[in-house]
Amino acid sequence: MLNTKFHTPVMLREVLEYLDLKPGKVIVDATLGTAGHSENILERILPGGGLIGIDRDEESLSIARERLSKFGFAAKFIHGNFVDLDTLLENLKVSKVDGVLFDLGISSVQLQDTGRGFSFQREGPLDMRMDKDSYVSAYDLVNNLNEEELSTLLWNFGEERWHNRIARILVQEREKHPITTTLELADIVARSIPSRYRYHHYRIHPATRTFQAVRIAVNRELEILESAVNKAIAILNKKARICVISFHSLEDRVIKFAFRRAEADGLINIVTPKPLTPAQSEVVANPASRSSKLRVAERI
Repeated sequence: MLNTKFHTPVMLREVLEYLDLKPGKVIVDATLGTAGHSENILERILPGGGLIGIDRDEESLSIARERLSKFGFAAKFIHGNFVDLDTLLENLKVSKVDGVLFDLGISSVQLQDTGRGFSFQREGPLDMRMDKDSYVSAYDLVNNLNEEELSTLLWNFGEERWHNRIARILVQEREKHPITTTLELADIVARSIPSRYRYHHYRIHPATRTFQAVRIAVNRELEILESAVNKAIAILNKKARICVISFHSLEDRVIKFAFRRAEADGLINIVTPKPLTPAQSEVVANPASRSSKLRVAERI
């Protein structure tokens, strides 16, 4: 099992505050991961409360089970996709809950596991599947989509400025041999971008947006997000809250408009008209938090 000491839950203080946790409440962590948020949530809803943790990644669930074992039956674990939130809870005979959390970031545990293929800084197979039982991998998309499809994917899911150049060179390179590893893809992307544009003022890796785009496409992340948020709102008790942490503008946009539509329909009040961002002290301590945004809404 991978060491989880480097996994730090993002915006933990804000999540605990805005979920308005009290003993006896039932909370759903729809993106359980390795339970960084959930461990702290459980400490605040016991005695009498319970947490339902959902994740697509069986390895993360295994880590979470071990981490939360001290809470006994107060924690329940489900291997599944949060887009099926309603059905998953129905199977547990749970109709209403007192809070839902979505943390849409990829965990450090997944990034550290070279076999998962999420990191452009570590050599590994071109995979990127959150759920290993999923059919389509990053390898399939990178090696089978045509140039136009690749270009569209990179723009729609990564807002990559150089999507046309990257797509064209990817197709040229894969004609020589299939692109099979993360470092190979990262190198091709870096070479596709003019040298003077390879790093912007944050000096992020030039393959960052490409890897984001491919990962989102592989896991259908944006496609399922609005539906999952709507289902979460539907199962909230009156005055219960939904908290969503996003990490890039595409996710945040989906959440913003999903909340606005639900508010217009009279289902929620938006608690955070503008998203909350982490304190500078958190960004210094955990640079991975720098792009995170938290939106909160409350059921009417």
